[in-house]
Amino acid sequence: MLVFIIPIKSSKVAKSWTELSKMFERCLQSICNQTSSEFHVMVVCHEKPQINFYHPQVQYIEVNFPIPSSDYTEKMEDRAQKVAAGLLAAQDLQPSHIMSVDADDCISNRLAAFVNQNKQSNGWYMETGYEYEEESSKIIVKKENFYKVCGTSNIINYRLLTLPEKTLPYGQLTGYDRFLSGHPLAKGDLAARGTPIQPLPFPGTIYVRDKIGESVSLQEPLVAKLKRNPKEAFRGIKKLILAPFNEQKLTDELRAEFHLYPLL
Repeated sequence: MLVFIIPIKSSKVAKSWTELSKMFERCLQSICNQTSSEFHVMVVCHEKPQINFYHPQVQYIEVNFPIPSSDYTEKMEDRAQKVAAGLLAAQDLQPSHIMSVDADDCISNRLAAFVNQNKQSNGWYMETGYEYEEESSKIIVKKENFYKVCGTSNIINYRLLTLPEKTLPYGQLTGYDRFLSGHPLAKGDLAARGTPIQPLPFPGTIYVRDKIGESVSLQEPLVAKLKRNPKEAFRGIKKLILAPFNEQKLTDELRAEFHLYPLL
């Protein structure tokens, strides 16, 4: 069984709790739109988002971790702590695999079925995927290195994850522990352990860029991003240049597979 973990930022640090709740509700419906019923969802949050959607396979875990400041590192530590809390809570479900999902992204309805057909696999990283600007009629096709731009990019075998007694500081996370921090893993990160993961054979995620800037990476000042990771800072410029060549119409078929509907 595939267990999805969705870490939610606190309402106290959200730009708009109402808009964040709308994006989360769409994300949650996207996850629960799986063609297989062999899945479970762990939502880890300070406060439950304001939504109307209910599904019996969704579980909420409310935490009382310290509220992070506007500092990028503190926000990422908060995310890591919440993913770790979800991993620990998932033990009783005996999942085969875990997937961490950012609360504004949408995922393919084929993931749970694919995982259940490959339960012994070490896992997958997403080489390909889609990028979507909220309210656009088009979608960008990312044909390579999708995992470098989107945190919703890994499905990892649960037996390979070391469950921490406590969450390490963000800067000390290495190897599989980087899965907690929101930094996606690739085949090269894990081959040295003898447990390499493979590229997912189809696009599994739509990376959504919202209008209000709730994404932690989008909130980070450019100067700070340049200092932390110059390559990441310049990806946005490269994307703008190449966008016209990589765009395609957002079809009804894609909307249905990823349950990507317009937010009202």
